[in-house]
Amino acid sequence: MAETRIGISGWTYTPWRGTFYPKDLTQKRELEFASKTFNSIEINGSFYSLQRPSSYRTWYEQTPENFIFSVKGGRFITHMKKLKDVREPLANFLASGVLALKEKLGPILWQFPPGFAYNEARFSEFFELLPRDTESAAELAKEHNDKLKGRAYTKTDKKRKLRYAVEIRHQSFMVPEFMQLLRKHNIAFVFADTARKWPYAEDVTADFIYARLHGDEELYVSGYTDKALDWWAARMKEWRVGKQPCDKRCITDREPSHRKSRDVFVYFDNDAKVKAPFDALALCRRLGVDWSKDHPKEPEGIVGEEAREHWPAIRKKK
Repeated sequence: MAETRIGISGWTYTPWRGTFYPKDLTQKRELEFASKTFNSIEINGSFYSLQRPSSYRTWYEQTPENFIFSVKGGRFITHMKKLKDVREPLANFLASGVLALKEKLGPILWQFPPGFAYNEARFSEFFELLPRDTESAAELAKEHNDKLKGRAYTKTDKKRKLRYAVEIRHQSFMVPEFMQLLRKHNIAFVFADTARKWPYAEDVTADFIYARLHGDEELYVSGYTDKALDWWAARMKEWRVGKQPCDKRCITDREPSHRKSRDVFVYFDNDAKVKAPFDALALCRRLGVDWSKDHPKEPEGIVGEEAREHWPAIRKKK
């Protein structure tokens, strides 16, 4: 059976306090609260700076069993180095504590800036460099530099497969050659809804689906209407059983490898107006994902004021 993981991108947002989060909930319990609402969360702090192993261990401990984190790769690799000579920076990223998430480590996301055009040689080299399992990742992590001296995490408790996803924002990537390269390495092309600001396609390039919903009409701000959520839910239902929507928007005519099912990861990033958590909950209902039912929050029934208005309606429609 395919897994359907629906959640939010990040969890620490001041405007969410008193709306999604209860007013009396301490900040250090926000991840605990969010992880009992959604079955997956995307870590985005790792994009801005190298985190610490102690942070990853804490996040692991604060979340329920069978919870999954996706981790956003560092912008030093994607935005500053632009994939040039990145073996050591990649080792640093892996040694920063990512492997401390153990079985809760999901896909690693690499997001590229709007000004970075497709460079086949650099992407081919980068994809070849990416370790395919946690043991290989631990070995590469040992090549970290002194920046992580005394705080590196270069071990794994078990050999596990690693997954990667790529989000692009430049039109030059919208060519069959790039999709073929992704398929060669089983890397997911991110279906990124960016209010039509950046290119969009739905080429299935891996054995899983990764979508990021940044806003329906306005980037990071606008929420999703019932009609829009119905549209996304219908597509997710097709993708997770190995099919594609009849009106799919693809760059290449080549069909992906046949699969009876595909895991689906969806993260809402329209956080500016506190839309993300409620849109994620609404999509959970449409796709039959009821994680919070099995993970009650403490104290019982604790929700923020705005959530009190939204959540009963969401649950009632199930």
